[in-house]
Amino acid sequence: MAEKIKLSNVLASEQLLPHQARGVIEERLRSAILDGRLPPGTAVRQQELATLFGVSRMPVREALRQLEAQSLLKVEMHKGAVVAPLIGEDAVDTYALRVLLESEALRQSIPLLDASDIASARGYIQLLENETRHAEIGRLNRLFHMSLYSKAPNKKLLRLIENELNEEERFLRFHLSSMGLGKLTQDDHNALVDAASDKLVDEAVTVLEQHLNSGARVIRNYLDTQLGR
Repeated sequence: MAEKIKLSNVLASEQLLPHQARGVIEERLRSAILDGRLPPGTAVRQQELATLFGVSRMPVREALRQLEAQSLLKVEMHKGAVVAPLIGEDAVDTYALRVLLESEALRQSIPLLDASDIASARGYIQLLENETRHAEIGRLNRLFHMSLYSKAPNKKLLRLIENELNEEERFLRFHLSSMGLGKLTQDDHNALVDAASDKLVDEAVTVLEQHLNSGARVIRNYLDTQLGR
């Protein structure tokens, strides 16, 4: 079972300097969660990590708190920290929240985007056009969206959005191949960048809302099929 996975079988043992420990442990765990080496339900024990990296529990606790704030870990009674589940029954709520958060970030960001930001977004679209690896599609999709929101002054808003995009990235890594979507079209992404480039804020927000609502329907239909509904 997932919760019995030993962290030492997934994460390489390494002696860390105290000032590096929190950041390194957070990044190693984050990568292992996103790429599926630590599946949902895996117990992430503080002492095991402290021993693995040769540090005290303090930087480990701090790293786990950061990952919990990113919705990658959750704390369960009698288990402690475990890897959080993928998007599931709350998929529609997740996308409804994304519409609210990302629309506001887009409104804030578009007036401040420059030519290099637009070029970066178009670069991610080009990579997505040619990418066939499902894990990489999830990552590029997250980076594309964040590139358009990146100039929003409200940094807490951006952190909340990145948490939601992390959830979607994990879901796409494990389910995209079985969703039967074929080659993913970049029409919505292109329309979104075009509107952002022309500083058409309302048009860009409309495209984004339609894009996210379409994604919510696809995932909801897929999950209903998986549950036999």
